[in-house]
Amino acid sequence: MMRPSVEFERPSISRTLFAACAIGVLALPACGDRARLAHDADAGTQPIIAAPNTGLVPTVNVAPASRWKAGSSPQPANGLTVQAMAAGLDHPRWLHVLPNGDVLVAETNAPAPRDGGGGLRGWVMRLLMKRAGSAGVSADRITLLRDVDGDGIAELKSVLLTNLHSPFGMALVGNNLYVANTDRIVRFPYVHDATRINDGGTVVAVLPATPPNYHWTRNLIAHPDGSRLYVTVGSNSNIGEHGMEHEVDRAAILEVDLATGTRRVFASGLRNPNGLAWNPRNGTLWTVVNERDELGSDLVPDYLTSVRDGGFYGWPCCYFGTHVDARVQPQRPDLVARALRPDYALGAHVAPLGLAFNTGALLSGPFREGVFIAEHGSWNRRPLSGYKVVFVAFRAGRPVGLPQDVLTEFLDGDGRARGRPAGVAIDRTGALLVADDVGNVVWRVTPAAMR
Repeated sequence: MMRPSVEFERPSISRTLFAACAIGVLALPACGDRARLAHDADAGTQPIIAAPNTGLVPTVNVAPASRWKAGSSPQPANGLTVQAMAAGLDHPRWLHVLPNGDVLVAETNAPAPRDGGGGLRGWVMRLLMKRAGSAGVSADRITLLRDVDGDGIAELKSVLLTNLHSPFGMALVGNNLYVANTDRIVRFPYVHDATRINDGGTVVAVLPATPPNYHWTRNLIAHPDGSRLYVTVGSNSNIGEHGMEHEVDRAAILEVDLATGTRRVFASGLRNPNGLAWNPRNGTLWTVVNERDELGSDLVPDYLTSVRDGGFYGWPCCYFGTHVDARVQPQRPDLVARALRPDYALGAHVAPLGLAFNTGALLSGPFREGVFIAEHGSWNRRPLSGYKVVFVAFRAGRPVGLPQDVLTEFLDGDGRARGRPAGVAIDRTGALLVADDVGNVVWRVTPAAMR
């Protein structure tokens, strides 16, 4: 199904006020409004969708990075324990578990400024990301972790691949390892138990990455039959303010045919999708999406949803179903009428990244069926939201209830970020792995009885 033709005027956004507020955040606790909804009122299958708050001063509230002190760690939920599988990494962002139990870690960050981020708004965003601990030079490598003796700690840490370009998603199909850089998917030959790949790789598909390449992460997942890859490509703006000519094949999940390298839009209107996972119960594809900013602290809920082939999920003209974003002009009632409502709200500005279905038997009880989600944390909300790992229970293949905390206290008592959860994965034993890209740690969560 073809992606809908979308043409919009560039919205008027007060960039000068945005910049002034962002500079002020270095000295002041926050700018803008404050959330009014009760905790979790904007989460679940029937969230409250608040009225938009489009004041002249946007909400800017960044948790400054502080790192973990020696001996400290996130707080696990009752019945669970956590330990560092590996520390001393360089902005570990994404994870992939190989069949032999080795864990691949994408040590990565945003592309260099030459790839975009120009102008006043780009400068402001770099300022905010620096404060949040996300402005360093990208290591551009994939590191292999191996737990040799089965104690949950990686005794071996080996650089598997280098000379990448803001790498993120990884997938092993047969004897080929696919890596999603910000601008292309590259295939590398993989040998069982290898700790280093020296092959330069083969480009499989080129991905949208034109400046300013606003949402640069590219996750991917292989179809179960190994014939296709599904790739997330976030929007190049908040709500199309750079012009929709810069949004071609963005705010979408793309499908790439591995035999030919051709790609098509599988689903669109997804502002910034990240995690991808197949539901083991029924084989449907699920994703988590970061929604738009600058509508107030109570809007818009980020979400978890199943993904339909040809589905349109609203960006930029509307959100969470048919709620119209009046800032986007001209209005497109035809697209609003087509917009699919997401399955499950996670709360406003929690910034979900990692997504993993619990496919093992180790984490049972309340975590028996459902998904683990890493919430990277807000910058556009007061008070802060996210900065934790949650679990969403499923029944009969569908999400139910409210998110349950799994790993918390990434924020200290002063609102500083000791860590920020990003990628999640289930290892070969069934334990939960969490990439912490500010703490520079991969955490491993298991039942407390195992310690």
